[in-house]
Amino acid sequence: MAEKMIQSTDEILLILCKSVQKVLAKASGEAISFSPIVQKISKTCLKPDIGCFTVFEGGLSGLLIMNFTSEAAMEIYTSYMTNMGMPREELSILHTSDDVANSLGELMSQTMGHFQTDLRQELQVSIKLNLPKMLVINKNIAISIDTKIDSPQYRRVSFETENHCPFFLELCIEKTEFETLFPFEKEKVEDIDDILIAAQKKQNLAF
Repeated sequence: MAEKMIQSTDEILLILCKSVQKVLAKASGEAISFSPIVQKISKTCLKPDIGCFTVFEGGLSGLLIMNFTSEAAMEIYTSYMTNMGMPREELSILHTSDDVANSLGELMSQTMGHFQTDLRQELQVSIKLNLPKMLVINKNIAISIDTKIDSPQYRRVSFETENHCPFFLELCIEKTEFETLFPFEKEKVEDIDDILIAAQKKQNLAF
């Protein structure tokens, strides 16, 4: 009899980290890395210079926060837009620009869509997503999910851009375990990231 597979908080966190890495790397055309070391924290917090948060519910409930330094935000934004065909001289030069927040918000939406697909593929779990909210801030803001979560688990993972600018993922998620009852075949999914990026490039070149 095949050994039962159990997936818990850190395995789910790894699925999320890989979603962040894949979407940002494809969008920017640069290497995005994350630390193999996870930090257990006591609360989630938005931090300078740009913070993003989104809530997901359903088969799994939680709160995702992404905290970007101004350097990381500008590197990802600039690489993303130039990779889409935008002339560098037309890009914003300040991390406080709406263009930067909107671009990062779009990438976070793609990330959560990717995470949603991967969860369904890996764990047969469906989640409902809320639109990510981006905030330019100059001080820490504690944030919590407005729903009851039994035994919340808090995690932080450090990321780096290709030029070693840091940004951070923070996750609050309900304590849970998924145990495989019997072997199943993972459904094959189309890579929506390539489709979205190609469509966006075509749209930008049309202007």
